Amino acid sequence: MAKPVVPKSGPQTEVLLASQGFTSWLADNGCSVALTTYQAGRLFLIGRKPNGSLRANERLIEQCQGLWTNGRTLWTSGLHTLWRFENNLRPEQTIGDGVDCRFAPREGRVTGQIDIHDIGLGDTNQFDEQTEQNAPGPIFVSTAYNCLATLSEAASFRPLWRPPFISKVVGEDRCHLNGLAMDDDRAAYVSAVSRSDVADGWRERRQDGGVILDVHSGEAVATGLSMPHSPRLYDGKLWVLNSGRGELCTIDPANGEITPIAFCPGFARGLAFVNRFAIVGLSRPRRNQTFEGLELQDLLQSKDTAARCGLLVIDIDTGRTVEWLRFEHTIDELYDIAVLQNVTQPEAIGFQGDAIKTTVQVEM
Repeated sequence: MAKPVVPKSGPQTEVLLASQGFTSWLADNGCSVALTTYQAGRLFLIGRKPNGSLRANERLIEQCQGLWTNGRTLWTSGLHTLWRFENNLRPEQTIGDGVDCRFAPREGRVTGQIDIHDIGLGDTNQFDEQTEQNAPGPIFVSTAYNCLATLSEAASFRPLWRPPFISKVVGEDRCHLNGLAMDDDRAAYVSAVSRSDVADGWRERRQDGGVILDVHSGEAVATGLSMPHSPRLYDGKLWVLNSGRGELCTIDPANGEITPIAFCPGFARGLAFVNRFAIVGLSRPRRNQTFEGLELQDLLQSKDTAARCGLLVIDIDTGRTVEWLRFEHTIDELYDIAVLQNVTQPEAIGFQGDAIKTTVQVEM
């Protein structure tokens, strides 16, 4: 039977409900999961205790959206700041009740409210034809400014690339550029809700205006999507969440063919992979102009179910949901997901309290 879990730290009001085999699935695949909640402003780290039960750790980060981690470094976006955390535990080191990954905040880069969505780590010079020098750093989607961007030492951010249909970099969310697929250290594909070049024009094309763009060529490799999010490259395929229809899909960039793999009972946003599984984030649709009128509503009704908020674990070979995790109340919207390989119990240090004052690490 599924059992409710109260997060270990932070406000004690959110309750997680997991399928009976969810923690065993984490153990079998040697991983834990990080996720961000948009409207509730939290970074969640989901792992398992030594007794096999679910362990949840949360930290408050206002309007927490984009997420990237390799298990040592973790980047996540907030309302006006891009945050960098570092795991300050040594390999094989554990503390407390078995914590084997502890992310300490190390840097907050104030960007202003540029609406950072997906985040990758790669060569920020890949768009500069005049240099061959690799410049590793965060590459992120600035949805408000319709571009891919990186950090700047003096300004709020440095634009790197914009879709060819966007006439200039300006603080108007025109096409709702949101998702980024990295190919090793290079930005490869992005998702946008439309090809609009006027402020807020994307809202008029939520049903079928969505596109996946090849960053190198600027050309659309898929069209006719409904509010697409979270493009990813995995297992030699291009994956995307066709959010307005609740679908996990693959896309053939050669001919634009869209192949649904699984139906997701919620507004799908946030996608990560481990072994032969996809982890998909689900949100409950907002009752406003953004989510209403999507085909997802009719599909949910036809299947006699309601939208959920949580995670699905989907077998990518069969399309079958094998495990799930659900927020029963309070948390309604997730944005991004990341897998922490070879981590059992992750946690993060908050911005207030004794831990951030007493956690001091000297570079050796």
